[in-house]
Amino acid sequence: MRIQVLLAEAHPLVRAGIRTLLSNCPEITVAAEAANTADALRAAGLHRPTLALVDAGLPPHGGVAAIRSLRRQQPGLPVILLSMDTSPALVRAATEAGAAGVVLKHLVHDLEPAVRAVAAGSRYFSRPVRYALPADAAPGLVREGPGVDLTPRQVEILKLIAQGHTTKEIARQLGISVKTAQTHRTQLMERLDIHNVAGLVRYAIRIGLVTPGK
Repeated sequence: MRIQVLLAEAHPLVRAGIRTLLSNCPEITVAAEAANTADALRAAGLHRPTLALVDAGLPPHGGVAAIRSLRRQQPGLPVILLSMDTSPALVRAATEAGAAGVVLKHLVHDLEPAVRAVAAGSRYFSRPVRYALPADAAPGLVREGPGVDLTPRQVEILKLIAQGHTTKEIARQLGISVKTAQTHRTQLMERLDIHNVAGLVRYAIRIGLVTPGK
């Protein structure tokens, strides 16, 4: 069954680029396009798409407001927000409005897997967005890399290690015992199969958790 996409994007060139990209994906069709919320609502009612891609800056009131309107009109419609912003405030607002995913516009390789995942009933968030997710948006686990699942606590530990903190400093910052911090550190290394600090730092940089030199 083909995935019918409603593409609601304010900028014609961006809209054309996304349309071209998705047209090369088997089983995905851009069934309708819109440049503002009113047009998106009309198109959703007319075409009954599988899901909608919504620009975070969609006129007149932005993508989050558009998601609320679309979800009021069609409560079962999955929506993915397209954004350049990874701020926790935006991600929280989008998920609370009912977004099933947030994809960063410059990460074009995320579009096809995001559309397929959300059409199948899952959620999809571009990797840099995952650190801004509310705890209840992805219960239990935050995916940090191909085939590797880390708990939110392990993500915290990894970030602090990569920032140069000792086990004692990590324990103090997180309000846990040194023994517990060491246990988390050991479990993290086992999960990633990385057994030295330098390797953890390289991994944290590679997945975008920290920036080199900061």
